[in-house]
Amino acid sequence: MTPDNDPTESELPPGQAQYAPSELKQIREKFTSGKMPKCPRCKVSMTRREIGGGSFGLGYARQRDWLICPKCRRSAIFDIQRGTRT
Repeated sequence: MTPDNDPTESELPPGQAQYAPSELKQIREKFTSGKMPKCPRCKVSMTRREIGGGSFGLGYARQRDWLICPKCRRSAIFDIQRGTRT
């Protein structure tokens, strides 16, 4: 593992379903800069789907973005307004 305890791409098992925290950070930074990120694993441009909504009765509605790799089907969901991963 790397010093920050995030595995590098070569250290990840080939079938690992989720992105590593360092990969999620890379995706979020690219997306919040206004550019569509590429999948850290496949190097293919990700597609975006908006997810709206929230629970009924709450005074707010969360606006999230779902970024999906069309090749490997891995995905990441971010609450961009809050700058967090959901």
